[in-house]
Amino acid sequence: MNFRLLSKIIGLLLLFLGLTQAICLGYAYRFDARHDQLDSVDGLSISVGINLGACLLFLWMGRGSGREVLRKEAIAIVGSSWLICALFGSLPYMFSEPKMGFCDAFFESMSGFTTTGASIIDDLKVFPQGILLWRCLTQWLGGMGILVLFVAVLSYLGAGSKALFRHESSAKEGGGLQARIHNVAIRLWQIYLFFSLLLFLGFLAFGMPVFDAVCHTFTTISTGGFSPHNSGLGYYNNAFIEIWAMVFMVIGGVSFMLYAWLLRGRFDRWKKEEETKYFIGLLVLSILLLSFYNASVSGDLSLKQSFRHTSFQVVSLMTSSGFVIDDYDQWPPFTIMFLVGLMLFGGCAGSTTGGIKVSRWIVFFRTVRRELNESFRPKVIRYVGLNGNNIDEEVQQQTMFFIAISAVLIGICALILSALEPGLDVFTCLSGSIAMLMNIGPALGDLGPTETYASLHPWTKVFLAILMAVGRLEIFAILVLFFPSLWRTY
Repeated sequence: MNFRLLSKIIGLLLLFLGLTQAICLGYAYRFDARHDQLDSVDGLSISVGINLGACLLFLWMGRGSGREVLRKEAIAIVGSSWLICALFGSLPYMFSEPKMGFCDAFFESMSGFTTTGASIIDDLKVFPQGILLWRCLTQWLGGMGILVLFVAVLSYLGAGSKALFRHESSAKEGGGLQARIHNVAIRLWQIYLFFSLLLFLGFLAFGMPVFDAVCHTFTTISTGGFSPHNSGLGYYNNAFIEIWAMVFMVIGGVSFMLYAWLLRGRFDRWKKEEETKYFIGLLVLSILLLSFYNASVSGDLSLKQSFRHTSFQVVSLMTSSGFVIDDYDQWPPFTIMFLVGLMLFGGCAGSTTGGIKVSRWIVFFRTVRRELNESFRPKVIRYVGLNGNNIDEEVQQQTMFFIAISAVLIGICALILSALEPGLDVFTCLSGSIAMLMNIGPALGDLGPTETYASLHPWTKVFLAILMAVGRLEIFAILVLFFPSLWRTY
């Protein structure tokens, strides 16, 4: 392991982080200072100073490291960088009024960068706009992946750029795009910026204030779910804003590599793209089923109201956005269980969403079907395919293993959560572990859509923050940090 090179990359990453905090500092100086909210200016100033100081230290430690990042360094960078971003990203919360303790600040920061959207803040109105802007900006940076931005900007990463790209979950499943990874990363961020601008202009057109539009742009296209208001998008009670947000949550739930193909005129890719079709089809069927069901079992809810609330929550939860316009914890048990299932499905591979991903579930069900067929007709050879291509046995095994280890982790984490928080019921613990590992945000019960995570023990918050990172990096890239012996095998 080239620790000098690792230090150098981390130093550059902290430089990015410091510069983004400086943007929020500039806004705080312009707006918050005029409204006698100097604490955000002071807090962000200290944070920028610490980030840049740490940046210089890591760059000094990485002097003479060489230039090329190999695969083992890339894996270590991917695993450690999210923890480092969350750690240094928590500084504005710790040094601004109202001040947070380390555990609360680390939780909020990790929730931002991993686009989980869980929060320990009970009342957002007491926070200055500079801090709220930073809070939402962390989700935008984490949505496409700050590491994908890193690859886009730095052209000298060598073979490690491919490893960085592959282990960053928002850039997976490139589909064999024949271009340099550096150029692909730039194209992905260009697409991300274009959708962000379009989303922002739409929010303005539908009557959202400029600051709110900026914040919700950051947190909608990234499928993050943060908001500058306690009631989120429900604050506006505006159906057009909700529909516009839903459109871009779905856009964020589709592989950005597919958009890159379409921009190159490869419309044949859409014809073969099974995952996106299943994703959209499942969304539509779920909305129709649950809308009619909720309206039929509720005596005081019209079909129009049911469709509006249900469609928004189905899209929000399946894309792991976590926006809330209605307390779905009070919905019928069947609907709640169905929504939990959608949380596990998630969006498409290569999107900004969490969850296990639709493509894995397609491979899973087709593998199960093949095994069942072969158990009755062993002489018949059947292949598992996706997008017109055969899936080899290794990929099938990896998929089955990923889903199995996800299920085991959910159970273990729910058990640990119940031990750390004896006052929580079983369903709250189970849904809480799912919400963290799938990067959903709001869970059910005592951690439901109208609640926050503020009441939990500080170390429980740290535990849940680690789960967010595990889910964001899809388990393997973060777990490898705890097995240094594996680094020597790459």
